Amino acid sequence: MKSTALMLCSVLMLAALALAQDRPTLTALPNTVFVGADGKFETAPDTALIQFNINAQADTAKAAYDQASKEAEATRQVLRANGIDPKSAEIGFFSVNPMYDWKNPKRKVIGYQVTTSVSLKLKDFAKIGPITQQLADADVSGSQSLSYTLENIDEAKTKAVADAYRRARASAQSLAAAAGRTLGELSYASVDTFENIRIVAPMQRRGGPMMAMEAVPPPTQEFTPQNVTVTAHVNAMFVLK
Repeated sequence: MKSTALMLCSVLMLAALALAQDRPTLTALPNTVFVGADGKFETAPDTALIQFNINAQADTAKAAYDQASKEAEATRQVLRANGIDPKSAEIGFFSVNPMYDWKNPKRKVIGYQVTTSVSLKLKDFAKIGPITQQLADADVSGSQSLSYTLENIDEAKTKAVADAYRRARASAQSLAAAAGRTLGELSYASVDTFENIRIVAPMQRRGGPMMAMEAVPPPTQEFTPQNVTVTAHVNAMFVLK
């Protein structure tokens, strides 16, 4: 029991030390006020990110590679059909791995799997539905995920920081007024910013014959993409007059 308590105490001390290292240590100064505040900036996303994997399995590495090549070409055809240059899609990784019979003590190789990840950024959200449908119809990807983000994230961070600073200064102003003092200039500040990530759950490929895609609206049709929210936290120290 004592060893467990000592171990827990050590963990807590290490966590406190790590937290202290993340933020600068401030020395209390006379005639100053230190405040912290959160701010945010919310806006509609300007970029959609579609991510999916191309998977192929076969008895030999060459057969799996050839199958993956066919699926990759089918992917390029889907992109071209929607007016998108295949070069705009990015490859995240490419791997060729043997598959083993784990029930066999000798771990015999029974096949090979080729996997590659593909990501595509879109500015035209109207193309999301047709592309995801056609990829599923072509039986290319085992799963797809969709997320929304901002390309110009720096501008959004600047606005979130400005909102956080405005709130921090207002708090300091209220505190100074309550103490019968006048708020002076800023003497110190630190900033942290965070961006939320909106991800639509992966759309799994279903077995069996595919339905006619023209008769079924895409899952994203008529829905509005969630706003992207950037938050900021500002710690600020002001001089009191």
